[in-house]
Formats: sequence, structure tokens, C-alpha cells
Amino acid sequence: MNTSATQAPAVVRAGSLPDSIKVEPLTCAIGAELSNVDLGAASRDPGLVAEIRKLLLQYRVLFFRDQDITRAEHVAFARHFGELEDHPVAGSDPDHPGLVRIYKSPEQPNDRYENAWHADATWREKPPFGCVLRCVECPPVGGDTMWANMVLAYDKLPAHTKTQIAGLRARHSIEASFGAAMPADKRLALKAQFPDAEHPVVRTHPETGEKILFVNAFTTHFSNFHTADNVRVGQDYSHGGSDLLRYLVSQAFIPEYQVRWRWKRNSMAMWDNRSTQHYAVIDYPPCHRKMERAGIIGEATY
Repeated sequence: MNTSATQAPAVVRAGSLPDSIKVEPLTCAIGAELSNVDLGAASRDPGLVAEIRKLLLQYRVLFFRDQDITRAEHVAFARHFGELEDHPVAGSDPDHPGLVRIYKSPEQPNDRYENAWHADATWREKPPFGCVLRCVECPPVGGDTMWANMVLAYDKLPAHTKTQIAGLRARHSIEASFGAAMPADKRLALKAQFPDAEHPVVRTHPETGEKILFVNAFTTHFSNFHTADNVRVGQDYSHGGSDLLRYLVSQAFIPEYQVRWRWKRNSMAMWDNRSTQHYAVIDYPPCHRKMERAGIIGEATY
């Protein structure tokens, strides 16, 4: 793929052949950059959307450069994959419900929510299908985002660990994450609105049938670990379960499972939230960084 800044990429228009999309895998594990595609045009082309969906299932996260599209086109493209969801803490664009604004400014200290390995909103009973994120403004250096392939993370687990976690379920909490710094009344109201969700530790991908390691920074504890097979004495539960959860969460940290994306204005990423986790690297001083994300409603886990 020619990445020269002096040569404008060709554009796929509605009705163009799907094979005109150029695909450049970025690692052996996860991620591909697509060129010769305009997501504004794709928002009006169901055939092109179908091709992008196939590539999403194959590479798990897709990257795009130079997408000077409107917010309406951003929302319309994402809605081809499902209805959009708002975030109860982060605000949405007032004219485009479901387009969450993740805005930073020099007056705002860097937060502590994004720089943890997580899949979005697993504290929901139906976590998102995926997300489409666009960079509106970013620092010249720093602020990359990383993704990890959690199908590969499961595949590479030792056989005895796979046996141990088969059938385990875990709780995921918005109260213990976004709600933790709130006054008690607001925190408890948030929990009442979004009770801790329970998901299988090993999730099955609803489209591919793949097994996915499905624990992350929102996961607080196992729901059904305290059984005779796992617990002889109390510390087997209090320490053994916690140690196992930490070990599983740490699998996303392995570089061989990852891809890293450097943002530029009008760059976009789309990821399968069911089979990946991501980490926003906060290695930059407080500055203007504006990202807009369309989160697509997902399905119940199994």
C-alpha cells in the first residue's frame, strides 16, 4: 500500500467492486488497515458494509486513514451493524444520540479509566457488538490505542487452565469503575440502574463460534468459584480465585497478541468488542484530544 502523504488514496464509491478495498495486516495476531475505502460512501452502501463486516470478523479491528466524514455519516455507517447505545457517564453529541464524545482539554487532568485493558461496557447484560471511533483532534505525539486478540489469548492458555475455567462465570461492574469516585448516593443509583452483569469467563463468539477469554478491567470476581473442586480452605477462595482472575486478565498484556495504532486527525478504528480488548495509552500531557465513538448494541453472552 502506498502511504505517501502526497498521493491521495483512491476512493471506493457505492457500487464499486468489493475487491477494490486494499487490506494491509498490521500484525500476525490482530488488526488490518483498509485503504481505498470512504466510510462516508460506505454509510450509503450496504454491499460495502457487508465486505467490511467480513474483514472485521477476520482481523477483529480495522483501521482507516483520512476519513473526513460528517457525524451523520459516522452514525449512519455504525447503524448498519446495529442500533447505537449512549454511555451513562460520558456524554453524547446532542444532535447525534449514540455518538459518545471523549473529549480532553489542557484544563482537564488525564483520567484513569481508559489506560486499562478492557472491552467496552461489559458491565452491561448485553455488552456492545463493537465500536467505531474517529479522531477529531489529537496530540502530535502520544495517545496511541492498543488492541489485543482475546481469541488468541484463550487459545494459548495452558490446557489445565482451560479445564479449570470451563463453566466459570464472573461479575463486571460499572459501580466499581466509573462509579467509584462518585458520592455514595450517586454511585448506588448508578448500580441500581446497571446492576453488576454476569458473563461466562470463556465466551462463545455468536458469529464465528470461537472461544474468547472474556474478563477485563471491569471484572471484579468470579460468581461460582467457591466449589468443592476449587476450595479446600478459605484462602483457596479469597486468594486462589483472585490470583486466577489476575492471571486471566493479564493475558491481554502479552505483546504477541496486540496491535498498536497511532492516531491522526480523521483516522478511524472499528473493532469487534466481543473478541478484543483495548488500552488507550495516556503518555501525553493534558491537551486537546477529541475522539467520537459510536457504540453498537450487542447481544447476551453465552
